[in-house]
Amino acid sequence: MEKRVVVTGVGVVSSIGTGRHNFWDALIKGKSGIAEITSFDTSNFPVHYGAEIKDFQPQELFPKRKTTKIGRASSLAQAAARLALEDGRINPEDLVEKRIGVCLGTTMGESQIIEKLNSTLVNQGIEAVDYRLIPQSPSSVISVNLALDLKFRGANLVISNACAAGNFAIGYAYDLIRLGEAEMMLAGGVDAFSKLAFTGFSRMFAVAPEKCQPFDKNRKGMMVGEGAGLVILESLDDALARGAEIYAEVLGYGLSCDAHHITAPYSHGIREAIEGALCESKISPFDVDYISAHGTGTVANDKEECLAIKQVFRENYKKIPVSSIKSMIGHSMGASSAIEAIVCCLAIKYEIIPPTINYETPDPECDIDCVPNIARSRKINIALNNASAFGGNNYCLVVKRYAA
Repeated sequence: MEKRVVVTGVGVVSSIGTGRHNFWDALIKGKSGIAEITSFDTSNFPVHYGAEIKDFQPQELFPKRKTTKIGRASSLAQAAARLALEDGRINPEDLVEKRIGVCLGTTMGESQIIEKLNSTLVNQGIEAVDYRLIPQSPSSVISVNLALDLKFRGANLVISNACAAGNFAIGYAYDLIRLGEAEMMLAGGVDAFSKLAFTGFSRMFAVAPEKCQPFDKNRKGMMVGEGAGLVILESLDDALARGAEIYAEVLGYGLSCDAHHITAPYSHGIREAIEGALCESKISPFDVDYISAHGTGTVANDKEECLAIKQVFRENYKKIPVSSIKSMIGHSMGASSAIEAIVCCLAIKYEIIPPTINYETPDPECDIDCVPNIARSRKINIALNNASAFGGNNYCLVVKRYAA
């Protein structure tokens, strides 16, 4: 018999706040984490803003923890993991003998390590390259570092499906719990601020000059960001047995590869992922109370996502709130959909929908209810979390208010 799977802890590190309370408080107030970039010189770039996490000091969060020479992505993931465990009232030392796994999504991996290695090689020569950084450069090391830190000996993997990777990771972990292959999973996504990603999106003319305006008629692009979001997944029976607080139940997911274009979004693929999620979760379009949009703020993405929503929900589409938190925290790549999955869980818990900020001018092609500028009180039973990625990878995750 398949097990019911629930979320019992959340950990967030973002440009607007670290930890559940700080993050959520800033989010519902519409705080923006977008500012001028400080981690590298952008004077030669046409744009200069991003959503960096300023003054991130993991040793201040966990002063008794040993520090090792790891990359920023691993450090962000470790902080989010510790916050999730603390939030779920779980002591990692009590889990050593259990099958606890780690599944993380990422887009750029340990990009800052790779950038440092490359810079040293080019500017100083091979003899100056720190060989200790080599093992810390593959994307796979992020989940390994987490397992080493927490002594988790279960399934351990990284999924690199670009900007939908966080959703893919949560869905894979959900399957492991549902099928009895793991007792508990830490799942989510992480990406550190990447000069490479910033350069790439800048050259594609996809970065807005100062602010991100999803669904606005005059939107000018996305904002590169960074962050980490992890959830604790376990079976309902185990959660009830230990008296855990249950944020939400994972009902299912839908995924697709629209095989349309390496970078251009396509409504057909997004629609298929949403329809697949509704089908697997055994719910109808009329059951959905909230959609956390991929909502990057680019002209093409927002248009195609709105078209997909209209195709699925038909005459009901204007009745469903659809907000984009990327207007506040930017696009944190592989972490984005994981953080947005956490937002769905917190929206259910607190009965508040976060806004889409910077919304000024309605766009007839994006005439959804995007919860403009001000958070909204509303009881939510079922929420969808949309994510899309380069290569046409789409993923829709469904979470529901827990009911016995």
